[in-house]
Amino acid sequence: MVLTQRSHARRPTLEDVARQSGVSKSTVSRVINGEARVRAEVVDRVRRVISELGYVPNQGARQLVTHRTNAVAVVAAQPENRLFIDPFFDLLLRGVRRELALHGAQAVLLFLEEPDDYARVADYLGGGHVDGAILFSLRPGDRLAEIIDRLGLPAVFGGRPLLRDGDPVRPGQAHVDGDNRGGARLAVQHLVALGRRRIATVTGPYDQENSAADRLAGYRDVLRDAGSPPLVERADYTRQGGADAMAALLDRHPDLDAVFVASDLMASGALQTLRERGRRVPEDVAVVGFDDLTSIAETTDPPLTTVHQDIEEMGRLMARLLLAREDTPDGSPDGASEGASEGASDGPSVIVPTRLVRRTSA
Repeated sequence: MVLTQRSHARRPTLEDVARQSGVSKSTVSRVINGEARVRAEVVDRVRRVISELGYVPNQGARQLVTHRTNAVAVVAAQPENRLFIDPFFDLLLRGVRRELALHGAQAVLLFLEEPDDYARVADYLGGGHVDGAILFSLRPGDRLAEIIDRLGLPAVFGGRPLLRDGDPVRPGQAHVDGDNRGGARLAVQHLVALGRRRIATVTGPYDQENSAADRLAGYRDVLRDAGSPPLVERADYTRQGGADAMAALLDRHPDLDAVFVASDLMASGALQTLRERGRRVPEDVAVVGFDDLTSIAETTDPPLTTVHQDIEEMGRLMARLLLAREDTPDGSPDGASEGASEGASDGPSVIVPTRLVRRTSA
C-alpha cells in the first residue's frame, strides 16, 4: 500500500520514508543532513516522499547524533537600516536563505554597527548556536576574522576580503565574488567603443572588500590602453554618494562625456545630478552602472546600461560553499564548486562571471 499523510494515523518515521523511497535508512539520513554522497535523483525522490508523508525529523535526536544546529550566522558589518534598503543585499540574502532552506538550515542575521557588537557576536558564535558563518563587508584587520579563526568555525566571505596588511584571503577561509575587474573592463570598453574620450568613474569605498579596488583597476586597465586620463571620484555605494560624486566630477571636469559608476544605486544618484545640471544622457554624458539591479536599472531615466552579475546565485554559492566546508572534518572545500560551473574557481573560492546589459543610458 502506498503510504500518504492522510492514510497514516501515526507520525511518519524514518523507516516509512526509507521503505517508500526504496532506499536504506542511512541514505535517508544523509539526504536529511544534506550530505554530498547521494545521487541527485535519489535526493529528489527522498525529498518528494518526505513531502508526501509530511515527515518531520526529530531535531533533538538529530543534533545529538550530528552535533549540528542547522543554523548559519550571516554577519554584516553594515548599519541595519542600510542593509535593508539596498537591493543588492536583499538579493544576496535571498540566495543564501533559499540554498540553506534546501538543506534544512536557516540563517541567523547578525549586525556589526557599534564596537560593543563584536563581543556580543563573538559570544554568540562561540556558544554553539551555529554551524558556520557567512561574512559581509568586513574591513582590513577586522577582528571578527580572528575570532572566527580562534573558534575554528567554518566561514565564507561575501566578496574577496581585505583583512590584514593587504592580504586578500586568510588561510583556510573562502569567498564568493563577481568578476569585478573583468566587468569594469566590459563597461569602459563599451564607452570607448561609443567614441567617448573623457571617461570618469565613481568608485566605491576602499576600506571593505576588494570590489571597489577591482572595479577601479578594470577602469584603469582600459583607459591605459586607450591613452585616456583617469578621472576618479570616490563614493560609498549609496544613491546620495553617487549624486555627490557626480557633482564633484562635473565641477572638476566639465568636459567629461561618460562615466562608469561602480554600482547601480550610485548610478541612479549620478543620473539625478546630470539631469539637475542640464546634461542629457546619453547624448552629452553616457552612463554605465554595475550590478544590474533591475528594480533600479529598468526604472531610471533613461534605463541604465550596466554590468550584470547574478547576485542571488552568488548568495546560493556562498551557502553551498559553507555547507560543503561544514561536511568535511578539516573545513576544506571538497565539492565546494559543485553546481557552480559558470564561475571560475580560485582555490576554495568561486568567481562568478559578469556581462554587459545594454539599455539606453549608454
